Amino acid sequence: MDKQDILYGALALGIILVVALVIKPMATGESIDIGLPTPAPVETPVPDVPEPEYTPVVPQETPAVIPVTSIPTPTPRPTWDPGMSSIEFVDPSQYGVSFNQSLPGGTRFDNTPIDTRLTTLGTITGRYSGTSQTIYMPYPYWELWYSVEPSGSLAGKGQTLSTSTVTGPKLSGLTGSGSSQTVIQGSYSVTIPQFTVQVMDGDDPNRIVRTITPPGGIDKDLWSGKTAESEGYDTPIEIPDPRPWKERFFEGERNYYFIINAQTLDSYTIEFKVPTRYLENSTAESS
Repeated sequence: MDKQDILYGALALGIILVVALVIKPMATGESIDIGLPTPAPVETPVPDVPEPEYTPVVPQETPAVIPVTSIPTPTPRPTWDPGMSSIEFVDPSQYGVSFNQSLPGGTRFDNTPIDTRLTTLGTITGRYSGTSQTIYMPYPYWELWYSVEPSGSLAGKGQTLSTSTVTGPKLSGLTGSGSSQTVIQGSYSVTIPQFTVQVMDGDDPNRIVRTITPPGGIDKDLWSGKTAESEGYDTPIEIPDPRPWKERFFEGERNYYFIINAQTLDSYTIEFKVPTRYLENSTAESS
């Protein structure tokens, strides 16, 4: 036997061993036995992980966020200035007032008077038309008292009634003689005193609070304290002097100014009055 036959025999034996030991176990799924000891498999322990506890989530209501609003500090209410006892006139153009224009009418209010003491806060005196300065009325109720002194009577100067007798032929429709006529002798110039006060809102010049004028007109002859005969009565009726006239205002705590239109007057006086208890309460609060 030569070397070649031995080599073929060894090669065939190697192929048989490979098929028996490797290929066949792989085909059958068995482990390959190569004659070496197989280490025992090491089991990896499963870590003991604690199961998390389930906590139910309860939805909570979100409280409403209320914005914090700062309360403004109230402005202290100013009180009447004791030094302002005489109210001065200013230029009417400061309020856009012209006395060449007619004064609009207003509504006059007559209310039941309050039975209480009154104290005068300020006074306006004068003779001619004018516009006052702006004043602040710190109280919710106040009264305006005013009085005028006219320059003369409503009649013309030195007017008197006289009777004359007409004689002769027809004259102005009169027949015969001895007819009489009653005539007025004297000046025919008539003076008509007038007085008007417009109470204006000092914060809104377009608002006329009230227009005031003496009710019944200005007739000095009726205020002289004389008596007048009245038809149907046995005794004469005494006509009282209506001055001072009074106006009541159920508003206040605001600024006012006054437009005064005066004609044929010797003087006029305007007073501003408030209940005395207002001043007493203000004094008690300040102390």
